[in-house]
Amino acid sequence: MAISDEFLSELRARTDIESVISPYVNLSKRGRLVKGLCPFHNEKTASFTIYPDSQSFYCFGCGAGGDAITFVRRIENLDYVEAVKVLAERAGMQMPEDGYDDSLAKHRQRILAANREAARFFHSTMMSEQGRIGLDYFLGRGLTMQTIKHFGLGYAPDSWDALLRYMRSKGFTNQELYDANLVRKSDKGERTHYYDNFKNRAMVPIIDLRGNVIAFGGRVLDDSKPKYINTSDTLVYKKSDGVFALNFAKNGNPSQIIVAEGYMDVIALHQAGFTNSIACLGTALTQEQARLVSRYAEEVILSYDSDEAGQKATKRAIEIFGRTGVRIRVLKLTGGKDPDEIIKKFGKEKFRSLIDGAANDIEYAILREREKYDLDSIDGKTKFLTSIASILATANPIEQDAYAAKLASEMSISKDAILQEVKRAFRRKLEAQKKNRFNEIVKETVTPKDAVNPERAKHIRATKAEEVLIASLMLNPDFYRKIKDELTEDLFITEFNRRVFTALAERLENGRSIELSMFAAEFTPEEMGRLAQFGAMGGTVSNTVAECNDCIKVLKEEKAKSSAVNAAELSDEEFKKLFRKTEV
Repeated sequence: MAISDEFLSELRARTDIESVISPYVNLSKRGRLVKGLCPFHNEKTASFTIYPDSQSFYCFGCGAGGDAITFVRRIENLDYVEAVKVLAERAGMQMPEDGYDDSLAKHRQRILAANREAARFFHSTMMSEQGRIGLDYFLGRGLTMQTIKHFGLGYAPDSWDALLRYMRSKGFTNQELYDANLVRKSDKGERTHYYDNFKNRAMVPIIDLRGNVIAFGGRVLDDSKPKYINTSDTLVYKKSDGVFALNFAKNGNPSQIIVAEGYMDVIALHQAGFTNSIACLGTALTQEQARLVSRYAEEVILSYDSDEAGQKATKRAIEIFGRTGVRIRVLKLTGGKDPDEIIKKFGKEKFRSLIDGAANDIEYAILREREKYDLDSIDGKTKFLTSIASILATANPIEQDAYAAKLASEMSISKDAILQEVKRAFRRKLEAQKKNRFNEIVKETVTPKDAVNPERAKHIRATKAEEVLIASLMLNPDFYRKIKDELTEDLFITEFNRRVFTALAERLENGRSIELSMFAAEFTPEEMGRLAQFGAMGGTVSNTVAECNDCIKVLKEEKAKSSAVNAAELSDEEFKKLFRKTEV
């Protein structure tokens, strides 16, 4: 899918990568560079770096990197053409009509259109006599008509083909509906039969940050199983990334987001005025969801159900959100099993008071440990304080001192004794971390992982020479004409670096631009990270033709070794052919 160099150059000129990234990352100037915490992995020390001069970014922690197109692709989970379109619209540019294959982008748009039309169908059906049962369900849950319309709620009729027939009348094909997971198919018999995925269910549309309907959740209206049917992963929806109502919540409270367990809890909270509430989709909170939520809040308040499953989910969420750097507080739900029930029983002021009194993650962990032990016995008290020491070992010194003083007063134990146990717990934790890190280093050394260039581990010397050559050419394009007679793609031993060099040489040979944006169409976002790394190697290469010639010499030596090994594996006839070919 080729987009002209002229278009990409103009797009680059009109796009400031810092302004593209700043809505997602809190950035700060470090001399000529701009840094922040990487949005693609968890870190506490900023290793995500923007290079304004080259309009590129690179993370020294996880290897993510590239240009503005690559960033949009990764952060919004888009394909290449869609990312270019996003940036073009942002820059006020009209996409060229010809010159690229946008069939995947068009198919994605058809799926989004199908979801939008299906949402209209479910809502209009619910508002008709046929769907009265669905409307009664939502009204019975205490929702107002304003809330029902605000969230676009609907009803899937008690029919196996009602949606299918309607969508076919709107011009959608069976395959488009199947790819959107709006219908399923059965291949029994000679024909393929399609039927509705959602039947006799209250429907909740899932809407992304751009206002697109990307998925649905369908709840039964009785006690039948399964209770929920949700859209499976599609071209426009990935369950592990999905967050319900974030499109509303990100505007509800700029510093705080409430994380509830389910759709109905969130909808009830929004109706009660807590418009900063969201629910993470899927069976368990994922790191991707936590990172997404952390972009829009400095603090998350966990409001999971009070049952055992909800408490397990709370523990997991504390661990995952803890890696993002946001503040964490946990609601203790008293008087009801979930936010919806508490608001119905006691009103929104009761829930507000629970928020105001929510414990932070350390306080919550202490409360949970307190419930496990008999604090009237010496044994129970000892075990409790030992477990608390492990919790406080993760806190800062001021928090450790404050909690130790409070516990000392409550338990009639010396504060110094508690702090000594905290120090021992911290040392144990530090030793465990060192051991784990050592094991990781050993594992990486023995079996290093490189998903971008898997051949690197087998050809370290050659790969390093390849990387220096590529970096040198990217930083000094004029070197190419001085070394091109000695350097061909056949000298490259690793397939990935050969691809990079071939693409680079083709552009240099024809006097075309070698800005990162020019390569984004033919390399994946992960591969673009490696190209960005090459571009960031200015301080590790000498930027001389002599160094390039040394690298070429290394590659020739490594190639000769490789050829010798391969020749030894040839049959007699193949060996003779090799000499005949050489003589010619």
